[in-house]
Amino acid sequence: YVPLDPDYPSDRLAYMVEDSGIELLLTQQHLRESLPVSESLNVIALDQLDVTHHASTNPQVALHGEHLAYVIYTSGSTGRPKGVANRHHALTNRLQWMQNAYGLTADDAVLQKTPFSFDVSVWEFFWPLMKGAQLVVAPPGAHREPAQLVELIRTHKITTLHCVPSMLQAFLAHGGGESEIEACTSLTRLVCSGEALPAELQNQVLARLPHTGLYNLYGPTEAAIDVTHWTCQDDGRNQVAIGQPIAGIRTYVLDGDLNLAPSGVAGELYLGGVGLARGYLHRPDLTAERFIADPFVPGERLYRTGDLVRWREDGQLEYLGRLDYQV
Repeated sequence: YVPLDPDYPSDRLAYMVEDSGIELLLTQQHLRESLPVSESLNVIALDQLDVTHHASTNPQVALHGEHLAYVIYTSGSTGRPKGVANRHHALTNRLQWMQNAYGLTADDAVLQKTPFSFDVSVWEFFWPLMKGAQLVVAPPGAHREPAQLVELIRTHKITTLHCVPSMLQAFLAHGGGESEIEACTSLTRLVCSGEALPAELQNQVLARLPHTGLYNLYGPTEAAIDVTHWTCQDDGRNQVAIGQPIAGIRTYVLDGDLNLAPSGVAGELYLGGVGLARGYLHRPDLTAERFIADPFVPGERLYRTGDLVRWREDGQLEYLGRLDYQV
């Protein structure tokens, strides 16, 4: 699938539709006229779809792990969106790791609030469905409204929530007091990713939500959502680690000559393993530039993240910033 955010500019949506070559568009009637699609494209308005006479059995679609699961478009330094093509094998590896690590059950409730043009939404959608947990879909824009988040958490007894650190800061500051946040007692898993997590913010969360596990994840869209993980703790350090690789992922800190950097020495983070995307849709030049031959595992590939990291003395990865300042 290819998520198309109706809030995107019309020219960006038109480019994504043309570049991806979608053959079927699922939308809602009130959005149909605003989407820049040709009359020849097959369009289904889900809010007007009558499924009364359709079969309710599993269609048994034949899928292979190498088939594409989704294409998400990200902005590059040139401003031209690039479609990152991720495989089913990469996605299932990521979801199975998350289940093994955090143990979702049918008693849990996951709040889906990330706009589906960002890949965090992928695990928000599919992880609860894997385990029969409750999936609570937040109204559009709720990811920007701390008061609405608090209300959703308390009303639906949300146990699992994702926040980028900037939103987490706003969430903690909501109302200027402590009572509302501390009243979110159902919350047992709080996942952070998408931005560097400041140590001060980590420690505020640990102090104010002592019953809630805080997890710092890191990963680019080019490697199926997340590739490293860290269970947060107030260890007295001034930086929060991004941790160690998840199952099925290899992480290397390399210098400019692709030599392994010693512990404590900064280098570029390269990723290998099952989580890598197939590449950039219709961009073989860019794919060849960012996905290179793995010098350590014959026949495999590495993805150049453009992120500067180092290994700490305790074996955890620490994020230091971007190499190319790409936004």
